[in-house]
Amino acid sequence: MEIIALENEKNRLKIQICGEGHTFCNVLKKELWNDKNMEIVGYNIEHSLTSDPVMTVEVKGDAKKSVLDAITRLKKINKDIKDK
Repeated sequence: MEIIALENEKNRLKIQICGEGHTFCNVLKKELWNDKNMEIVGYNIEHSLTSDPVMTVEVKGDAKKSVLDAITRLKKINKDIKDK
């Protein structure tokens, strides 16, 4: 998976997630909402066959850290499921 930063500010991050679709983006979006400092999170896919999703995150604090923390939590959840 390749991630391209379209905007990278302290509290706002806009990224293009290459090669992914609704499945990954929905899971990541839901996990990001578990962050108490989250203000805005969403994504858009212009065309499901030809476009990569673009996710926008706004948070009270460091947006990049929030996304990385959410991905870490998702990895742990996936590992727990796999182990069971």
